[in-house]
Amino acid sequence: MTAKEKMIKHSTDAGQLCAHDSDLNGRKAVGVDPGLKSSNLRRLRRIEGQIRGLQRMVEEDRYCADILMQVSSTQEALRAVARALMRNHLTHCAANAIRAGSEAEREAMYDELLGMIYKNAR
Repeated sequence: MTAKEKMIKHSTDAGQLCAHDSDLNGRKAVGVDPGLKSSNLRRLRRIEGQIRGLQRMVEEDRYCADILMQVSSTQEALRAVARALMRNHLTHCAANAIRAGSEAEREAMYDELLGMIYKNAR
């Protein structure tokens, strides 16, 4: 098991928890801010509507430039969700792991952050 997988729960100053519960299938966020969660869910529902609109535009043979404009708009909306999630992760989970975690946990967090930044920068 890697240090990243061993990272279980890190409490933040606000008492929220970050990391994953090893008893669950996969990883699950713990102590997610309800305001951020509802905001992201609203954005994702809006994006879902944009995707359905794109499908209709393609079905109706709409002008390519118009479809591409909507694709760009949808991609930006997804990037906004990603930025909010990244900010929350950096503010809570990563900051706490770096401040209070063991050397192995800090290294695992550095690797995780570099991977996230690389994937989101493309």
